[in-house]
Amino acid sequence: MSVVHDRLDPASRLRAAGLRVTRPRLMVLEVLADHPHVSADHVRALLDEVEDHTVSRQAVYDVLHALTDAGLVRSMLVGTRALYELDLLDNHHHLLCRQCGALADVPCAVGHAPCLQPSDTQGFTVQTADVTYSGLCATCSTTT
Repeated sequence: MSVVHDRLDPASRLRAAGLRVTRPRLMVLEVLADHPHVSADHVRALLDEVEDHTVSRQAVYDVLHALTDAGLVRSMLVGTRALYELDLLDNHHHLLCRQCGALADVPCAVGHAPCLQPSDTQGFTVQTADVTYSGLCATCSTTT
């Protein structure tokens, strides 16, 4: 996996990650830039809104898999949902509302990656820490 800086345009990011620049890859990166925390089916639905798109459902899954493997996209399991966002190499975490399912980014608690060290690494070299804080969002807190 190569480190790719988010200041590069999508085509340059793909090239820097060793991937060919294809229209489906560019379209998926564009969707994720505008809509973080989306499922593969939601990516597909958003692409359906694009005029003259030709990205099949299987192609969306294949693209997300390739982009995740290349380190350009971050995949996270939230409950039973797999959600995707651009990997900006900032090691941020997430706030999840247990009632409405809203998901928001929150900076790493310490400010550098990895921000949480396990009590026993068991020989692993820790590179990131994925944390999801859960509770009620401001809207759900006031309606409960």
